[in-house]
Amino acid sequence: MNEQLSRQFAALADPTRRAILARLAKGEATVGELQRPFGISQPAISRHLKVLEAAGLIEGGKAAQSRPRRLKANGLNEAQDWITGLRNLWSDSFDRLDAFLKTPTDE
Repeated sequence: MNEQLSRQFAALADPTRRAILARLAKGEATVGELQRPFGISQPAISRHLKVLEAAGLIEGGKAAQSRPRRLKANGLNEAQDWITGLRNLWSDSFDRLDAFLKTPTDE
């Protein structure tokens, strides 16, 4: 796996970061708006946001001082492509196993 894909999976491994992504799926939000429902400090939220930004999953906006965060378009494409490739590999393997099991044996 490449480094960016590893960063994405590491970012997604944390439940707080997944919850932040779920919140940002509803629309952009500032650090303060993201902090409130989690009950953790602003520096802690900022660290989570840094991880999500480094993973390419979110980006900062340009709204003056507030700098709201939003989901990055196509941020999960690389992870989705990797998962799809793995799913296809498994599907192909099961199809071959099914064909093998349906092959008559010589007794």
